Amino acid sequence: MNDRKLKILAAVVDEYIRTGEPVGSKAISKLSGINVSAATIRNDMAALEQLGYLEQPHTSAGRIPTFLGYRLYIDELMDLPTLSDEEKARIDSMLGDRDTPEELLIQNAATALTEITHCAAVVTNNTPKFSVISKVEVIPTGRRVYVILLITSNGSIKNKACRLEFDLNHEQLDFFTHYIEENLNGVSVEDLSEEMFDRMVAAVSAYMVSLSPLVKGISELSGDLMQEHLTLSGSENLLSFDELDKMEVVRFIEHKSELTSLLEDTFSGIQVKFGSKNDTFAIGNSSLIVSKYCKDGKDVGSLGVIGPVRVDYKKIIPYVEYLTQKISYLMSDDTAETVLPDTDGNKET
Repeated sequence: MNDRKLKILAAVVDEYIRTGEPVGSKAISKLSGINVSAATIRNDMAALEQLGYLEQPHTSAGRIPTFLGYRLYIDELMDLPTLSDEEKARIDSMLGDRDTPEELLIQNAATALTEITHCAAVVTNNTPKFSVISKVEVIPTGRRVYVILLITSNGSIKNKACRLEFDLNHEQLDFFTHYIEENLNGVSVEDLSEEMFDRMVAAVSAYMVSLSPLVKGISELSGDLMQEHLTLSGSENLLSFDELDKMEVVRFIEHKSELTSLLEDTFSGIQVKFGSKNDTFAIGNSSLIVSKYCKDGKDVGSLGVIGPVRVDYKKIIPYVEYLTQKISYLMSDDTAETVLPDTDGNKET
């Protein structure tokens, strides 16, 4: 693999991404920076095919990259552009600011990726379990029906309706409200446990047994906060790509939660995974471009793009990188240790 072959491989990948058609030697010879004959290029492309980086869909056709060719291109050959100030300003306007609730911030990031890339965006959000309980309110909504409202410091809001055996009077409701404030406000979601709620049930039952369903309701809401949430945005975009099998896309959308374990294995930095290489990402001829985002230096989720393997990596990777760095900055309290994104082109695959 000399420099010329690497340059030709990069040119083939770029052309195939641009056109979607097998690339021939004549097309490569017309590109700037390729200063050899079509015959030499044809020989080098044949050598690249033997090495497993290119393949020929059918006889007398041009060649297309293999997964191995894409991997080498992404790892070593691709020059990533830097986002312009206008592009960064556009993303910033779509995201929000430091006052935007974290869940909305992450949702906005996924929406921005979908609109910019015309692919599907996937996001996992594990930030609620790193927050604290800021408010628990019990609201009467009907005969013996009460809604529990649970709010965390990161802006997560959960609610649940509970039916009690008796209607509560003001004194009983005030007792429960004050008890919950004293025992839950300011407590980290990560510190909530089944044993803790068992003690609370016993404590309120000593005052009034019929209050225990409210504690159990709060316990269930806290369990929801502890679960990692996965959201797939723009999934309909996947159905528009001819390269992707429609039935595989439908099955993937129906079982998207299976992607969670794959995203949990993601390390810091940009990573690119191909669908054919992992059983949990069951769309053939597809790719996942993903990166972690952080809060105060701690990984709390992943954000990425799913599309055909023939996506424009040069365009998408800088956006994924900028968005994950930007939301990490906006979510973090210690801005002195959180570097503003500059899309320097670093990537890991």
